[in-house]
Amino acid sequence: MKTLKKQKIEIFSVYHFVLTYLFMGLFFSFLLIFLLFTPFWFLSVLYMAWLYLDWDTPDRGGRRFEWIRKCKVWEHFRDYYPIKLVKTAELPPDRNYVLASHPHGIMCAGTFCNFATESNGFSRQFPGLRPFVAGLAGLFRLPVYRDYLMSCGLCAVSRHSLDFLLSGPQLGQAVVIMVGGADESLHGVPGKHCLTLRKRKGFVRLALRHGASLVPVYSFGENEIFMQASFGKGSWPRTLQEAFKRLIGFAPCIFWGCGLLFPWGLLPFPVPITTVVGRPIPVPHHPNPSQEEVDWYHKLYMEAIEQMFEEHKESYGLSPSTHLTFV
Repeated sequence: MKTLKKQKIEIFSVYHFVLTYLFMGLFFSFLLIFLLFTPFWFLSVLYMAWLYLDWDTPDRGGRRFEWIRKCKVWEHFRDYYPIKLVKTAELPPDRNYVLASHPHGIMCAGTFCNFATESNGFSRQFPGLRPFVAGLAGLFRLPVYRDYLMSCGLCAVSRHSLDFLLSGPQLGQAVVIMVGGADESLHGVPGKHCLTLRKRKGFVRLALRHGASLVPVYSFGENEIFMQASFGKGSWPRTLQEAFKRLIGFAPCIFWGCGLLFPWGLLPFPVPITTVVGRPIPVPHHPNPSQEEVDWYHKLYMEAIEQMFEEHKESYGLSPSTHLTFV
């Protein structure tokens, strides 16, 4: 039974994550502009000079700090839901991996907790592997927020960035990609298990170029932590969301959770999230893979993620009649 103090600490840690995810980048962008018109203008100038010199770091593996990944706040964040990491097969560190993580949900809470922090002991469960969560490249253009993301082991999801990580001499690199991206976040509705995957083949091509094994990853419960207003395909709200996504790279989801003083708010519902890491799919090293090869391994991957979902769904509270939907 959790004490009242423990519950408050967990709520604080989750609010920290949510507010950081939503507002940190914008806050520091406006702050730097504001400081230019104050006696502290030199702080903005110094940071922008640093930003210029450090611009390519997110494309070169980022800049992680293990003490931030191991910070106690992430354990409280984990315990709020709680979030678990389940290993189903060995991932030997004598090769590289592309971990395709699903679903995106609203805020990728399961993926962040398990791969961008050590709260569930990723390095203990998968010794010798070094995880890199690939995030939207535009996020690494936002002042201060970019440094915060990189400190947790995030890097840009650009081709240059991922090629850099997987082409180096050090093996055991595990690139974690949210394959469905912003499009999949629009399907992040409780009770729905819809993956944006049919036309997403870039991660397979990446694996073939570097001979990195493909690993399916699914976070059961990710879509349950927020309610979301879901609009049908072709409706004007959905059309606006998709237009906004094409313009700036992410979709403006209309979502809500529970509140402290009101029935609704930004606090996620405390629903268990279990991230299952599946069996690796060996992939040959073909620097210039043909479309036929890409299609074949993409088909194998879709079969693997579907099989893994079917094997584990009832263990995590889903009914036998629940199945994945691919779009």
